[in-house]
Parts: sequence; C-alpha cells; structure tokens
Amino acid sequence: MPAFKVKVKWGRELYNDIDVNTDEEPILFKAQLFALTGVQPDRQKVMCKGGILKDDQWNLQIKDGAVVLLLGSKESVPEVPTTQVKFIEDMNEVEQATAMRLPAGLTNLGNTCYMNATVQCLNAVPELRTALTTFSNDGTDTMSTAFSISSAMKSIFAQMEKGTTVTPIVLLQALHRASPQFAQTGENGTYRQQDANECWAEILKMLQQKLRATSQDPPNAVQKRYNSFIDQYFGGSFEVKMSSEEVPDEPPTVTTENFLQLSCFISMDVKYMQSGLKSKMRETLVKKSETLGRDAQYIRTYLISRLPAYLTVQFVRFQYKGKEGINAKVLKDIKFPMEFDAYELCTPELQNKLCPMRSKFKDLEDKKMEVDVVKPNEAKEEEKEKQYEQFWFDDDLGSNNSGYYTLQAVLTHKGRSSSSGHYVAWVRSSGDVWFKFDDDEVSSVATEEILRLSGGGDWHCAYVLLYAPRRLEKL
Repeated sequence: MPAFKVKVKWGRELYNDIDVNTDEEPILFKAQLFALTGVQPDRQKVMCKGGILKDDQWNLQIKDGAVVLLLGSKESVPEVPTTQVKFIEDMNEVEQATAMRLPAGLTNLGNTCYMNATVQCLNAVPELRTALTTFSNDGTDTMSTAFSISSAMKSIFAQMEKGTTVTPIVLLQALHRASPQFAQTGENGTYRQQDANECWAEILKMLQQKLRATSQDPPNAVQKRYNSFIDQYFGGSFEVKMSSEEVPDEPPTVTTENFLQLSCFISMDVKYMQSGLKSKMRETLVKKSETLGRDAQYIRTYLISRLPAYLTVQFVRFQYKGKEGINAKVLKDIKFPMEFDAYELCTPELQNKLCPMRSKFKDLEDKKMEVDVVKPNEAKEEEKEKQYEQFWFDDDLGSNNSGYYTLQAVLTHKGRSSSSGHYVAWVRSSGDVWFKFDDDEVSSVATEEILRLSGGGDWHCAYVLLYAPRRLEKL
C-alpha cells in the first residue's frame, strides 16, 4: 500500500509526519487537512513542487519527507473587539491607510519572497502597469519565455487591482522555464531561496523583449525611438571616456554604454549612496598604448548622458566567498536619500539640458516660501486636484528632465547571504505613508521606518532602490 509521511506547510505553520495514502481518494487527504487546520476542503489548494492536487486523482509525485504546501484560509467566528473603536477622523495618516483597503499581497510558494518583493516594487510604476494592460498576443512567438512572463505579469497586476491576495504560480512557472536556476530545490524538495536582484533583472529582460515603447499624444516628429518600453522608462546611458596623461597627444576614446540600473559599491570609505555610486565612475587601468607601443596607465570615466524616468539602484551587498561557497552579505550602514539629485553624475551636456526644469523647481520653492511668510497663520485653502508639469524632455518620452528623483520603492533583505534570509518590499503610497509587503501580509508604515532600512545590523537592509521622477506641481 503506497503510504507516505509528508510535511504540510500552511502559512507560517509546519506540520510534520502527516500520513498520506495514495490508494485513497484525494478528498480524504483534504478532509485530514481540514481536521488539522480548519480549512474547508473546497477552500483548499494543495501543492507539491508546483503542481496542484486534483479532487479525483493523485496527480502529484508524493514521497516520504516531501513538503506539501496548503493554501487557503479557515472561516473564523467574529470576536468581540478587544480594542476601543477609533473613528477615522481621530487617526493619523498611517492609521488611516491601515483602516482603509490595503493593497494585495502575494502568496509565498516556498522561498519565493524574492519574486514577490520584486513584483510589488515593479507594480509601483504606473506607466508599467498601463503598458502591461495594453500588452496582447500579436500571434507570434507565443511559446517563448518572454511572452509567458509578460503575460503572467499582466495577469498578476490585474488581479492585484482587486485588492485580494494573489497566488503567483503562473509567473513562478514561467520564471522557472526562463531561468532554471530559480527552480532549484533543496534536500526537502522545497524551492531554494534566490537573489532578488537577479530575479528583477530577469523579469526586466523578458519584458524588454515584449513590451513596446509608448509614444506621445500628439506624436512628436523628433521624438527619440526605442525598441522597448523598458529601455524607454528604465534605461539610461553612460558616456565612457578613456584617456592617458602619459600620452597627451592621443585623443581620448569616447563610447556609449546602456544600463538598466546603477550599482552602489560598498567599501570602508563609503557611508552614503551618492559616494558609493561615484566610487566606480572613475577608475585607473593599464592597457597597451598604440602611440607608445607599450603599456600605459589610463583613466576611464563614466558620466550619465541619459537619465531614465525610473532609476534603479542596486546596493552591492553580496560578495562571493569561495571557501564557504556562499554570497556573504555586507551589513554596513549606507544612508540613502528620500529625494535624490543625479545632477553631478551627468555629462556637462546633459547638465545644461537639465537646468531649465531645475530652475522651475527653485522658483516654485521660492514662491511657497513667500506664501508661508505672508500668510503664516491663515487657514489652508480647500485642496484642489494637483496638476504637474511633464517630467521628460519633449523629444525623449520616458526620460528625466530635471535630475531630481523621489524614492518610490525599496526591496530589502534580512539575513546573512543571498541564498537564505527573507526579502520584503516597501512601496510609497502617498506622502509619508508607505506599504510594507511581506508576502501576503501587508501593513502601512511611516517614512521613519523606511529610513531605518539603511543597514548596519540584522534588520532589513536596503538592497534595490527604485526612484521615480520628482514631479513639479503646476501653479
């Protein structure tokens, strides 16, 4: 008789040595799970290694020690409130956000927090949500992994709009096909923890192949052309210049390199994100000089020649240790700004182009200061719906025309290596109110909590930051 002992994982609960008899109908096993957890059989979704158990046949490969994942919630009897009822007008901003409808969380399918956190951060980009809404089957290459991931992202974003917890099984399966490393399992059959930044890069690479660039309305005849929405809104460009003081007569070589994220390198001297970004934008190397006919010392500099609307910054926190065979984590405290100015990282040509919009920001701040001085105690006028200036250059939709950014989302890691620990997403809702997405658990937090994510201990450390264009309000 094929009888096995398995582990059942339900939320944060783990039940060991649960008997399974595959000669019996699967509904009997579900009844056993009901007695164990209180989840009605018709509300159960039983999974093992990505497959879902049917009611009428054993379509899962069960063996001793396998981990079975149970999804579903039990209906609980309403209890008398233990805390005093608080009215909405008596709440602060964070309490109001919690009391109102919270956004959707994502179910952890077994060490898939890295994927869940990535999806929540990308969902913070309204233009990406719109681009995925319009994504459709063009009748070509529908079997490709890029199409599967793009379709899965479209489906997940649509389900998240409803505000209920989403189970991202289709995206996980597509990710496994696109990059088999994400399908690795441990000794107990559960998926291994993966690097969230590698997942971020893989999803963007797939979307890059399928999401078409958008155009202005009305169309601009001199608008720059892009092959992909991702290149348009997430992609920047470096001007790379190489020169040597040993060979002053040799003209410097200038090339262009594209990027989808900037890297903040961490060393003993780095305490702030800005200095971590700049540390590798000027480097010394030795290569053969054609003029001298020998090796010479060259200086290579990187300056940004195109700023994207959405700027991604990765903190290089993991370093591979060969002896241990792990990506060990650098826990050092690196401060990051809520408002980031990329001006000094840009080429002189781009800096000149940024100046007009930067002047408008300064004019607005001066006018607000004048109003505060003239009418310091007057009641604020009834707030009208705010309107904003465009954040891109007229000929380059998806760019940033000021160099100013506002922090929109933070992906953090808690633990000591990239292959262990836990990933969480923190996304700005509005003003000082943020949402913390810990898989299917969603809560509201204030800006003070975000500033604590800079590292320095075993608390959540910022790993990937997503900056949105700072918006200039129309007066």
